[in-house]
Amino acid sequence: MKKGNATEINNYFFSLRDKKILIAGFGISNAPLVDLFAREGISDVSVADSGGRTEKDRARVERKLKKLLNEGKIKSCKVGADYLSNASDYDVVFKSPGIRYDAPGLPEAVSRGTVLTSEMEAFVNLCPCKIYAVTGSDGKTTTTTLIYKLLSSVKGTANVFVGGNIGKPLFPIIRQIRRSDTVVLELSSFQLMHMDTRGIDVAVITNISPNHLDVHKSYGEYIDAKKTIFQNGALTVLNADNEVTANMASAVPGTLRMFSRITVPEDGTFEQDGKIYSSAAGKHSFIMDTEDIRIPGGHNIENYLAAAAAVIGDVPEKNIRSLAKRFNGVHHRIELFLECGGVKYYDSSIDSSPKRSVATLAVFPEKSVVMVAGGKDKNLDYKELGAPVTEKVKTLILTGPTSDKIENSVRDALLSKHLSPDTLSIIRAESFEDAVRLAAEHAKPGDNVVLSPASTSFDRFRNFEERGRYFKKLARKETQK
Repeated sequence: MKKGNATEINNYFFSLRDKKILIAGFGISNAPLVDLFAREGISDVSVADSGGRTEKDRARVERKLKKLLNEGKIKSCKVGADYLSNASDYDVVFKSPGIRYDAPGLPEAVSRGTVLTSEMEAFVNLCPCKIYAVTGSDGKTTTTTLIYKLLSSVKGTANVFVGGNIGKPLFPIIRQIRRSDTVVLELSSFQLMHMDTRGIDVAVITNISPNHLDVHKSYGEYIDAKKTIFQNGALTVLNADNEVTANMASAVPGTLRMFSRITVPEDGTFEQDGKIYSSAAGKHSFIMDTEDIRIPGGHNIENYLAAAAAVIGDVPEKNIRSLAKRFNGVHHRIELFLECGGVKYYDSSIDSSPKRSVATLAVFPEKSVVMVAGGKDKNLDYKELGAPVTEKVKTLILTGPTSDKIENSVRDALLSKHLSPDTLSIIRAESFEDAVRLAAEHAKPGDNVVLSPASTSFDRFRNFEERGRYFKKLARKETQK
């Protein structure tokens, strides 16, 4: 794989000093670029941002940019719907992940010679060390975290960096990373779309199912974005049990490893009779029992299979076993955060799709869940959610724009099963706060109150993390009454 070095990093930043730079989008990944460019002597820097979804968002962005203007850290800024209208005036545009490559203003700029890139693309192509990269529709954060922890168990936490969609942006600290270090990245379809991935050494795709179809023009475009992660010859790990990723195997240009709970791959990892094995050229080696995995759910067995396949040869099997026995999971992913009066409260705010909620519900006993669901619609089909809800949920509390879709899927499932509509209680909440209050009121000892929205958070929150934190705050408040 292509690797950067100190000279190439120096030359890259030096080449930007006489360029007009536009930072397009001022979110988590792009905001640190202002200070980075200032440190590197790059002075002609401007910022453009849509201003967010609400007036409150816009006011917050404008305050931040005004401060940077007053400090002399940026030359100009533009906030509003037409924020990219003058992108052609710049030599280089650093696009945030949330902005499509063909957003109005960008194709025109590229046609006139503007270089369109991103902080992640620049980092991957300049990073001096080995890069593991993970993408997928579900499980990518847990899998990324597992790979990071497994590699850290061998190399030490000071020598392994984690970034992308989790952790902190790594491009601003690229000079701190040595050739002997290792980087683990979680990458979204937005980051991967039209990205140069030549620096990626190990590429993992956990699974693919319809997602983000409110942003991607088609499911095909979404799939193609994910495939970008391995198209430059990286060692690739694919899910043999997922139809889409299994069909990608023939397109992998480099070494291929598969993971499966159903079949036994020639190279990769697999589960058989409650045990997990690695496979190399058909030779099998025991790793651990599935019972060793502390975090619940079959999907987490898949996450361990994916992570283990990625680090075969780099991490001893005993380290994988040890981590499985003590790792409690990642925040907002079926996270048990509270138990009160015999009721357990789980935050699974990461569940931004029906498929994700289906996997979460599978963890719980029948008719034991008081489920809080609903949020922004991503133009997804909710049909698959109905049946699991009828089996696992006793009270369904809905709030947000997807409430109708979710309720319809549940009522259709009840009808198809010839079950009474009274089999479970469906309640509409006027607000998120009201939903949490109702969940606490309806829960009885032995129940599990679960935030599993099956929808994005953008109807009222900046991201799923904010939604999860607020849910936990509200739940704790309700249980203290």
